[in-house]
Amino acid sequence: MIKDSQMIKVGLIGGGGIAGAHIRGYQAHADKIGVTAVADAVAETANSRAEELGATAYTDYREMIKEADLDAVDICLPHHLHADAIVAAAEAGLDVLCEKPLCLTPEEARRVNAAVKDNKITLMCAHNQLFMPAVAKAKELLDSGLLGTVYEVRTTDSFYNNFDPANMGWRAHTETSGGGELIDTGYHPSYLMLQLAGGVPVEATAMLSTHRLKFMEGEDSAQVLIRFDNGVVGQLVTSWAYQPAECTERFSVVGELGSLHSDGNTLSYRLRDGGEETFSFEPVNNIAAEIGHFAHCLATGERPPHTEDEGIQVLGMILAAYQSARDKTIAPVLNVLD
Repeated sequence: MIKDSQMIKVGLIGGGGIAGAHIRGYQAHADKIGVTAVADAVAETANSRAEELGATAYTDYREMIKEADLDAVDICLPHHLHADAIVAAAEAGLDVLCEKPLCLTPEEARRVNAAVKDNKITLMCAHNQLFMPAVAKAKELLDSGLLGTVYEVRTTDSFYNNFDPANMGWRAHTETSGGGELIDTGYHPSYLMLQLAGGVPVEATAMLSTHRLKFMEGEDSAQVLIRFDNGVVGQLVTSWAYQPAECTERFSVVGELGSLHSDGNTLSYRLRDGGEETFSFEPVNNIAAEIGHFAHCLATGERPPHTEDEGIQVLGMILAAYQSARDKTIAPVLNVLD
């Protein structure tokens, strides 16, 4: 745990893509956490980010971990590089914020889990949609028992993506992305489903499609069913091929006493006894909120909302969905740590 009065020094691993949104998050919480070193394999990117932040630039994150005075790292690398970076940081005693997905394979999950627990560091999964006010309120209502026993959770994250062969980069290849859209954008509705279902995923079935982005190796769309150990059944739709119909909810939950649903900005519930209420929320920068909460967890010792434990469960859900689509059956969500 870091003393609350101490500025938390972070090494940013990977300066492209999503790193820009993370940097804005650090700037929003500059009183308590900041990036003091940046590592990117492309020297121009590392130097540009370092100049932007007043930080030290490195082209090798292992060198940064060894030399820089750091409390934590923030991993914003392509998917296939996450596991090695987590293990290197953990073995150096540094806390970790890692972009999704946590890792890509059962073997990587075992390595990550062992490194985090053996070195007693804090790992927070960068599951930024958990910081949507509507999601936090829904979780509060569910935990209060508002809907009684939960039966069904539905989550959606679809949009028209303008990827083409010239700009898709590493995401076009399953070796570096881990799959297709499901393990990328589809990771968001997967962890959101896990959060709202309140159980452990046990089996999955899925249909994968490539509707429009036919140049990529993986799917551009997925529809997935997940059964949880508490009886909840989750339904997930995610795509880069299309905008969903306007009536599509961002998430919804049905239980024995009623239901709730959200478009992401509002949240409404209706109970069988006639009770109902609608909440409206001001938009927030979810990634900035995530960065602030990471700092809070490091300062107080509070457990992050999703650690390596939940990250590995989400990976299990997605790997089971891929197996189901390949085998055209219902696949078990394996405990990859066994």
